[in-house]
Amino acid sequence: MQEFLKEVEKEEIGKIVKEEFLSKYTSYKVGGLARCIIYPKNVTKLVQLCRLIKKYQLPFMILGNGTNVLFSDKAYEGVIIKLDMFNVIEFMGNKVRVQAGASLMRVASMAARRGLTGLEFASGIPGTVGGAIYMNAGAYKSDMGYIVQNVTVLTPDLRIINMTNKEMDFHYRSSYLQQHPGYICLEAILKLEYGDRKEIEKVNKDRKARRLVSQPLEYPSAGSVFRNPEGQYAGKLIEDLGLKGLTKGGAMVSDKHANFIINKNQASAKDIHDLILFVRDAVKEHYGIELKIEQEFVNWE
Repeated sequence: MQEFLKEVEKEEIGKIVKEEFLSKYTSYKVGGLARCIIYPKNVTKLVQLCRLIKKYQLPFMILGNGTNVLFSDKAYEGVIIKLDMFNVIEFMGNKVRVQAGASLMRVASMAARRGLTGLEFASGIPGTVGGAIYMNAGAYKSDMGYIVQNVTVLTPDLRIINMTNKEMDFHYRSSYLQQHPGYICLEAILKLEYGDRKEIEKVNKDRKARRLVSQPLEYPSAGSVFRNPEGQYAGKLIEDLGLKGLTKGGAMVSDKHANFIINKNQASAKDIHDLILFVRDAVKEHYGIELKIEQEFVNWE
Protein backbone atom coordinates (compact mmCIF):
# COMPACT_ATOMS: atom_id res chain seq x y z
CA MET A 1 0.00 0.00 0.00
CA GLN A 2 2.82 2.44 0.83
CA GLU A 3 4.48 2.00 -2.58
CA PHE A 4 1.08 2.40 -4.26
CA LEU A 5 0.41 5.66 -2.40
CA LYS A 6 3.84 6.99 -3.30
CA GLU A 7 3.01 6.49 -6.99
CA VAL A 8 -0.42 8.10 -6.55
CA GLU A 9 1.25 11.15 -5.01
CA LYS A 10 3.92 11.24 -7.71
CA GLU A 11 1.27 11.16 -10.49
CA GLU A 12 -0.70 13.97 -8.75
CA ILE A 13 -3.91 12.01 -9.15
CA GLY A 14 -5.81 13.96 -6.52
CA LYS A 15 -6.43 14.40 -2.83
CA ILE A 16 -5.48 11.43 -0.63
CA VAL A 17 -6.95 10.86 2.84
CA LYS A 18 -5.17 8.15 4.85
CA GLU A 19 -6.36 6.07 7.82
CA GLU A 20 -9.86 7.56 8.05
CA PHE A 21 -12.92 5.91 9.60
CA LEU A 22 -15.65 5.17 7.07
CA SER A 23 -18.25 6.12 9.67
CA LYS A 24 -17.57 9.72 8.53
CA TYR A 25 -18.58 8.81 4.97
CA THR A 26 -21.75 6.73 5.41
CA SER A 27 -25.29 7.67 6.32
CA TYR A 28 -25.44 4.86 8.91
CA LYS A 29 -22.45 6.54 10.63
CA VAL A 30 -20.66 3.21 11.01
CA GLY A 31 -17.70 1.53 9.32
CA GLY A 32 -14.10 0.60 10.01
CA LEU A 33 -10.87 2.29 9.06
CA ALA A 34 -10.14 2.94 5.37
CA ARG A 35 -6.44 2.70 4.55
CA CYS A 36 -6.87 5.39 1.91
CA ILE A 37 -9.59 7.47 0.27
CA ILE A 38 -8.63 9.05 -3.05
CA TYR A 39 -10.38 11.87 -4.92
CA PRO A 40 -9.19 11.80 -8.58
CA LYS A 41 -9.14 15.23 -10.24
CA ASN A 42 -10.65 14.12 -13.56
CA VAL A 43 -11.24 11.13 -15.85
CA THR A 44 -7.61 11.00 -17.00
CA LYS A 45 -6.42 10.81 -13.39
CA LEU A 46 -9.09 8.20 -12.58
CA VAL A 47 -7.78 6.00 -15.40
CA GLN A 48 -4.23 6.43 -14.08
CA LEU A 49 -5.45 5.51 -10.60
CA CYS A 50 -7.18 2.37 -11.88
CA ARG A 51 -3.97 1.35 -13.67
CA LEU A 52 -2.05 1.63 -10.40
CA ILE A 53 -4.74 -0.32 -8.54
CA LYS A 54 -4.36 -3.11 -11.13
CA LYS A 55 -0.56 -2.96 -10.91
CA TYR A 56 -0.61 -3.44 -7.13
CA GLN A 57 -3.61 -5.82 -7.27
CA LEU A 58 -5.57 -3.90 -4.68
CA PRO A 59 -9.32 -4.15 -4.06
CA PHE A 60 -11.19 -0.91 -4.65
CA MET A 61 -14.65 0.56 -4.32
CA ILE A 62 -16.35 3.65 -5.71
CA LEU A 63 -18.13 5.38 -2.82
CA GLY A 64 -20.72 8.08 -3.46
CA ASN A 65 -22.56 9.64 -0.54
CA GLY A 66 -22.53 6.35 1.39
CA THR A 67 -26.33 6.32 1.60
CA ASN A 68 -26.92 2.72 0.54
CA VAL A 69 -23.94 0.85 1.92
CA LEU A 70 -22.99 -0.95 5.14
CA PHE A 71 -19.26 -1.33 5.75
CA SER A 72 -18.12 -3.76 8.42
CA ASP A 73 -16.28 -2.55 11.53
CA LYS A 74 -12.95 -3.98 10.33
CA ALA A 75 -10.38 -2.07 8.28
CA TYR A 76 -10.86 -1.86 4.52
CA GLU A 77 -7.50 -2.93 3.10
CA GLY A 78 -8.07 -1.44 -0.32
CA VAL A 79 -8.74 1.84 -2.10
CA ILE A 80 -11.87 3.91 -1.62
CA ILE A 81 -12.42 6.15 -4.66
CA LYS A 82 -14.56 9.26 -4.28
CA LEU A 83 -15.72 11.02 -7.46
CA ASP A 84 -16.65 14.29 -5.73
CA MET A 85 -14.71 16.25 -8.38
CA PHE A 86 -16.97 14.79 -11.08
CA ASN A 87 -19.83 17.20 -10.35
CA VAL A 88 -20.73 19.02 -13.60
CA ILE A 89 -24.47 19.58 -14.20
CA GLU A 90 -25.22 21.01 -17.65
CA PHE A 91 -28.76 21.62 -18.93
CA MET A 92 -29.38 21.49 -22.68
CA GLY A 93 -33.07 22.15 -23.31
CA ASN A 94 -34.95 19.20 -21.82
CA LYS A 95 -31.77 17.14 -21.45
CA VAL A 96 -29.16 17.34 -18.74
CA ARG A 97 -25.57 16.12 -18.75
CA VAL A 98 -24.59 15.10 -15.25
CA GLN A 99 -21.34 13.69 -13.94
CA ALA A 100 -21.33 10.76 -11.54
CA GLY A 101 -20.37 12.70 -8.42
CA ALA A 102 -23.15 15.28 -8.72
CA SER A 103 -25.89 15.29 -6.07
CA LEU A 104 -29.09 13.68 -7.38
CA MET A 105 -31.22 15.93 -5.15
CA ARG A 106 -29.46 19.00 -6.55
CA VAL A 107 -30.14 17.89 -10.13
CA ALA A 108 -33.80 17.29 -9.23
CA SER A 109 -34.07 20.75 -7.65
CA MET A 110 -32.43 22.46 -10.65
CA ALA A 111 -34.73 20.59 -13.05
CA ALA A 112 -37.81 21.66 -11.09
CA ARG A 113 -36.75 25.33 -11.24
CA ARG A 114 -36.50 25.00 -15.03
CA GLY A 115 -39.96 23.46 -15.30
CA LEU A 116 -38.62 20.05 -16.28
CA THR A 117 -40.54 17.01 -15.09
CA GLY A 118 -39.35 13.43 -14.64
CA LEU A 119 -37.06 13.80 -11.63
CA GLU A 120 -39.65 14.44 -8.95
CA PHE A 121 -39.12 10.91 -7.58
CA ALA A 122 -35.48 11.84 -6.86
CA SER A 123 -36.12 14.98 -4.82
CA GLY A 124 -35.69 13.03 -1.57
CA ILE A 125 -32.95 10.59 -2.58
CA PRO A 126 -29.68 11.79 -0.99
CA GLY A 127 -27.20 9.89 -3.17
CA THR A 128 -24.99 10.81 -6.11
CA VAL A 129 -26.02 10.44 -9.74
CA GLY A 130 -23.50 7.62 -10.21
CA GLY A 131 -24.84 5.73 -7.21
CA ALA A 132 -28.42 6.26 -8.37
CA ILE A 133 -27.65 4.86 -11.82
CA TYR A 134 -25.70 1.92 -10.35
CA MET A 135 -28.65 0.79 -8.23
CA ASN A 136 -31.42 2.24 -10.44
CA ALA A 137 -32.67 4.33 -7.55
CA GLY A 138 -36.34 5.15 -7.55
CA ALA A 139 -39.48 6.04 -5.63
CA TYR A 140 -43.16 6.69 -6.32
CA LYS A 141 -43.28 4.09 -9.14
CA SER A 142 -40.48 5.76 -11.10
CA ASP A 143 -36.71 5.32 -11.27
CA MET A 144 -33.55 6.29 -13.14
CA GLY A 145 -34.32 3.81 -15.91
CA TYR A 146 -37.18 6.04 -17.09
CA ILE A 147 -35.00 9.11 -17.63
CA VAL A 148 -31.47 7.92 -18.45
CA GLN A 149 -30.77 8.25 -22.18
CA ASN A 150 -27.18 7.00 -22.13
CA VAL A 151 -24.29 6.53 -19.72
CA THR A 152 -20.55 7.01 -20.20
CA VAL A 153 -18.63 4.35 -18.31
CA LEU A 154 -15.07 3.24 -17.67
CA THR A 155 -14.77 -0.48 -18.36
CA PRO A 156 -12.65 -2.94 -16.34
CA ASP A 157 -10.07 -2.89 -19.16
CA LEU A 158 -10.00 0.93 -18.87
CA ARG A 159 -11.86 1.83 -22.06
CA ILE A 160 -14.32 4.72 -22.00
CA ILE A 161 -17.53 3.67 -23.74
CA ASN A 162 -21.09 4.94 -24.13
CA MET A 163 -23.98 2.68 -23.12
CA THR A 164 -27.60 3.18 -24.20
CA ASN A 165 -30.56 2.90 -21.87
CA LYS A 166 -31.30 -0.56 -23.24
CA GLU A 167 -27.70 -1.71 -22.71
CA MET A 168 -27.86 -0.48 -19.12
CA ASP A 169 -30.49 -3.19 -18.51
CA PHE A 170 -32.38 -1.25 -15.85
CA HIS A 171 -34.72 -3.28 -13.65
CA TYR A 172 -36.17 -2.75 -10.18
CA ARG A 173 -33.18 -1.51 -8.10
CA SER A 174 -30.78 -3.09 -10.57
CA SER A 175 -28.64 -2.17 -13.58
CA TYR A 176 -25.90 -3.54 -15.82
CA LEU A 177 -23.31 -1.83 -13.62
CA GLN A 178 -24.54 -3.61 -10.52
CA GLN A 179 -24.39 -6.97 -12.29
CA HIS A 180 -20.94 -6.33 -13.80
CA PRO A 181 -18.44 -5.27 -11.11
CA GLY A 182 -15.55 -3.13 -12.28
CA TYR A 183 -17.55 -0.81 -14.54
CA ILE A 184 -17.48 2.79 -13.31
CA CYS A 185 -20.17 5.34 -14.16
CA LEU A 186 -18.57 8.62 -15.29
CA GLU A 187 -21.54 10.66 -16.50
CA ALA A 188 -24.99 10.38 -18.04
CA ILE A 189 -27.47 12.20 -20.23
CA LEU A 190 -30.90 12.41 -18.62
CA LYS A 191 -33.92 13.12 -20.81
CA LEU A 192 -36.74 15.01 -19.09
CA GLU A 193 -40.02 16.52 -20.27
CA TYR A 194 -41.28 20.09 -20.16
CA GLY A 195 -43.91 20.62 -17.49
CA ASP A 196 -45.49 23.19 -15.20
CA ARG A 197 -42.92 24.53 -12.73
CA LYS A 198 -45.50 25.28 -10.01
CA GLU A 199 -46.99 21.78 -10.26
CA ILE A 200 -43.55 20.14 -10.14
CA GLU A 201 -42.51 22.17 -7.09
CA LYS A 202 -45.85 21.40 -5.39
CA VAL A 203 -45.29 17.66 -5.87
CA ASN A 204 -41.77 17.97 -4.43
CA LYS A 205 -43.04 19.99 -1.44
CA ASP A 206 -45.86 17.52 -0.72
CA ARG A 207 -43.52 14.53 -0.89
CA LYS A 208 -41.00 16.20 1.39
CA ALA A 209 -43.74 16.78 3.97
CA ARG A 210 -44.81 13.13 3.66
CA ARG A 211 -41.23 11.90 4.19
CA LEU A 212 -40.84 14.02 7.33
CA VAL A 213 -43.96 12.41 8.80
CA SER A 214 -43.38 8.81 7.69
CA GLN A 215 -39.59 8.32 7.80
CA PRO A 216 -37.15 8.46 10.76
CA LEU A 217 -34.99 11.18 9.20
CA GLU A 218 -33.79 12.32 12.63
CA TYR A 219 -31.57 9.22 13.00
CA PRO A 220 -28.72 7.84 10.86
CA SER A 221 -30.02 5.21 8.44
CA ALA A 222 -29.60 4.14 4.82
CA GLY A 223 -33.22 4.42 3.75
CA SER A 224 -35.30 1.36 2.97
CA VAL A 225 -33.46 -1.80 3.96
CA PHE A 226 -35.42 -4.30 1.85
CA ARG A 227 -36.87 -4.22 -1.64
CA ASN A 228 -40.63 -4.57 -1.79
CA PRO A 229 -41.71 -8.06 -2.89
CA GLU A 230 -43.96 -7.97 -5.92
CA GLY A 231 -47.43 -6.75 -4.94
CA GLN A 232 -46.46 -6.25 -1.27
CA TYR A 233 -44.65 -3.82 1.01
CA ALA A 234 -41.65 -4.99 3.02
CA GLY A 235 -42.42 -2.46 5.76
CA LYS A 236 -45.93 -3.86 6.30
CA LEU A 237 -44.67 -7.46 6.46
CA ILE A 238 -42.15 -6.43 9.13
CA GLU A 239 -44.64 -4.30 11.05
CA ASP A 240 -47.27 -7.09 11.05
CA LEU A 241 -44.70 -9.35 12.72
CA GLY A 242 -44.49 -6.85 15.59
CA LEU A 243 -40.85 -6.06 14.90
CA LYS A 244 -41.11 -2.26 15.10
CA GLY A 245 -38.87 -1.04 17.90
CA LEU A 246 -36.80 -4.26 18.01
CA THR A 247 -33.21 -3.48 19.01
CA LYS A 248 -29.85 -5.17 18.71
CA GLY A 249 -27.10 -3.23 20.43
CA GLY A 250 -27.48 0.37 19.31
CA ALA A 251 -29.48 -0.51 16.16
CA MET A 252 -33.27 -0.45 16.02
CA VAL A 253 -36.10 -1.27 13.63
CA SER A 254 -37.67 2.17 13.34
CA ASP A 255 -40.97 2.56 15.16
CA LYS A 256 -41.93 5.12 12.51
CA HIS A 257 -41.25 3.00 9.40
CA ALA A 258 -40.53 -0.73 9.78
CA ASN A 259 -38.42 -0.91 6.60
CA PHE A 260 -35.87 1.47 8.13
CA ILE A 261 -33.17 0.32 10.52
CA ILE A 262 -31.68 3.23 12.42
CA ASN A 263 -28.51 3.87 14.35
CA LYS A 264 -30.38 4.74 17.52
CA ASN A 265 -27.55 4.75 20.03
CA GLN A 266 -23.95 4.49 18.76
CA ALA A 267 -24.58 1.22 16.96
CA SER A 268 -21.72 -0.80 15.54
CA ALA A 269 -21.86 -2.00 11.96
CA LYS A 270 -22.33 -5.53 13.36
CA ASP A 271 -25.40 -4.40 15.34
CA ILE A 272 -27.03 -3.13 12.13
CA HIS A 273 -25.90 -6.11 10.07
CA ASP A 274 -27.21 -8.65 12.58
CA LEU A 275 -30.55 -6.85 12.95
CA ILE A 276 -31.04 -6.76 9.17
CA LEU A 277 -30.41 -10.49 8.92
CA PHE A 278 -32.68 -11.23 11.91
CA VAL A 279 -35.57 -9.33 10.29
CA ARG A 280 -34.97 -11.00 6.93
CA ASP A 281 -34.96 -14.45 8.53
CA ALA A 282 -38.09 -13.71 10.59
CA VAL A 283 -40.03 -12.71 7.47
CA LYS A 284 -38.80 -15.82 5.64
CA GLU A 285 -39.78 -18.07 8.54
CA HIS A 286 -43.25 -16.56 9.00
CA TYR A 287 -44.32 -15.76 5.44
CA GLY A 288 -42.01 -17.89 3.30
CA ILE A 289 -40.87 -14.68 1.57
CA GLU A 290 -37.16 -14.03 1.02
CA LEU A 291 -36.75 -10.28 1.34
CA LYS A 292 -33.95 -8.92 -0.85
CA ILE A 293 -31.60 -6.58 0.97
CA GLU A 294 -31.37 -3.28 -0.90
CA GLN A 295 -28.21 -2.07 0.81
CA GLU A 296 -24.74 -3.22 -0.18
CA PHE A 297 -22.67 -5.06 2.44
CA VAL A 298 -18.96 -4.31 2.01
CA ASN A 299 -15.94 -5.94 3.67
CA TRP A 300 -17.86 -8.62 5.57
CA GLU A 301 -15.93 -11.61 4.18
